[in-house]
This record gives sequence, C-alpha cells and structure tokens, in this order.
Amino acid sequence: MALKVVLLAALAVVATCDTPPSYNPPAPTYRQTAAPAPSGPAQYNFDWNVKDESSGNDFGHQDSRDGYDSQGSYFVLQPDGRLRRVDYTVNGDSGFVAQVSYEGEARYPEPTYTTPRSGYA
Repeated sequence: MALKVVLLAALAVVATCDTPPSYNPPAPTYRQTAAPAPSGPAQYNFDWNVKDESSGNDFGHQDSRDGYDSQGSYFVLQPDGRLRRVDYTVNGDSGFVAQVSYEGEARYPEPTYTTPRSGYA
C-alpha cells in the first residue's frame, strides 16, 4: 500500500511540474559589426541568351557598367516574327536613354475560313 502512495505522489509531482511546449519564435539576434563599405564605384559585365527552337523563345540581355556609366542591350523575338532590340546607355545623372529598333518584317498567318455547316446532321 505504501508503494502505491509513493507512486501516486510521484505521478502527481511529475504531472504538475510538466510545462507545455513554447511555440514562440526565438528572439532576434543583431550583428554588432556593419558590413564593409564598397571600395570603389561599381564595375561589372554580364551577358546571357536563350534560344529554344521547340518553344520559339529567343531573347537575351547584355550589360556593362564602369562607375556611373552603363551601357547595354536586350532583345526579344516578337510574336509577329520581328526581333525587337533595345540599346541603352546611362551616363551619370542623364537617365536611361534607349534606342529601340526592329529587325525583320512582321509576318502574320493567313486567316482560314470555313463554310458553316447547314442543317442539323
């Protein structure tokens, strides 16, 4: 009988001491050091193209930058068969200056007409 009382008391202590799990997010941590400042003006150069014959996708982009001057171009094949090309420059605070041109001639499929069916078959 004494064993039952001890086990029941131990079970009661465990049941009252058990705390439910906490579902709060962890406290945020902050870095004390700042990221290093860039050592000079930006310089980069990149180029990419996509040409997929099965889907007809043909587009790309080329860009280069040296300090505050950027220049580049991008192109895309239009649904009418022409290639639209945009050549652009950005020189300091002059803004985005673009020259748009089209290569090729627009082609549209010939419309097909069918004779309406008469009567109910």
